[in-house]
Amino acid sequence: MLCKNTQIQHSFNLQGKVAIVTGGAGLLGREYVRALLEHGANVLVADIVAFPLSSIANLDIDERQLVDLQMNITDKASVEAMVNAALDQWGKVDILVNNAAIDPKFDADVTDRQANTFEDYSLDLWNQSLAVNLTGAFLCAQAVGKIMVKQDYGVIVNIASTYGLVGPDQRLYKSEGEEEQRLFKPVSYCVTKGGIIQLTRYLATYWAGRNIRVNTLTPGGVYNKQGDEFVKRYAARTPLGRMADKSELCAALLFLVSDASSYMTGANLVVDGGWTAW
Repeated sequence: MLCKNTQIQHSFNLQGKVAIVTGGAGLLGREYVRALLEHGANVLVADIVAFPLSSIANLDIDERQLVDLQMNITDKASVEAMVNAALDQWGKVDILVNNAAIDPKFDADVTDRQANTFEDYSLDLWNQSLAVNLTGAFLCAQAVGKIMVKQDYGVIVNIASTYGLVGPDQRLYKSEGEEEQRLFKPVSYCVTKGGIIQLTRYLATYWAGRNIRVNTLTPGGVYNKQGDEFVKRYAARTPLGRMADKSELCAALLFLVSDASSYMTGANLVVDGGWTAW
């Protein structure tokens, strides 16, 4: 039987749904928040910094649709306060997007402290990445999961990376003319993103039969004003011949958080321009 267009459109409807987006003030987080709001969801933006309202300035939304909460996902009490804020505002939590992460390409203060090599990589940076990228996702899923179990409904999307699937091509980060490479994709980012994918599988099977779906969204490289040399090398390494635009992950996220993906759990949706196909 063919699906009717109205049926497909209804599947993507998020009217009245309540979503929490961690790292919602970041480059991709802002896009996710905007897409959720555009499709009718109420959104709590959880980040260590304030959400830039200018990113949704032209959206026609009710001011009660958005709550901006500055918090720390590595702190259990802060995470529980995040969930309570959503409950106080809307009385439920339907969707969790575990997006918060430390990534040197977006976090200049981390880039400035990067070690030159794996052999000298800072234990402090390793522990910081584990705390934010992995433990933070664990704490958020745990706190939101308690609510979803009571509701007998919920959707969690964990944001990973292609470097959680394959080892980084470190040649991309070597500058032209360098005799000895100075910049590398850090081990902590890759290991924690691999852990995120496995966390998805664990939660999906743990909550089997509880009407809670958990999936991973794995983006490839997103253009963020990187240097021309890097962009050219990345494009040559990708079947589609370019980096992703920051808006190109939104449709995939909407698919995963909506009823359009109602028969998906424990899966990993890879949107990487074909990077991992080679």
